[in-house]
Amino acid sequence: MALFVLTCIDKPGALPLRMSVREDHLAFVRAKRAMVKLGGPFLDAAGEMAGSMLIIEAPDMAAAEAFAAEDPYGRATLFESVTIRPYRVTVGALT
Repeated sequence: MALFVLTCIDKPGALPLRMSVREDHLAFVRAKRAMVKLGGPFLDAAGEMAGSMLIIEAPDMAAAEAFAAEDPYGRATLFESVTIRPYRVTVGALT
């Protein structure tokens, strides 16, 4: 298993779409809790949600990409961009 960071940036003006899909996204993440090590929204200058960052544990990049594609936010085409990168903890700990 390996860690991956998903950096997801919302399309401009997408807050209403984000809010309409949010409960489905949170249910998806709760169902995948064994994979999701850390996650939360990026905020814009006004303090509104404007993207997402998740650290997940998956067997490989293909599984991390599948996670992103299955997420209701991804299916709703909320994001302007999604970047998935392998990650290693050096300082601190994920529990």
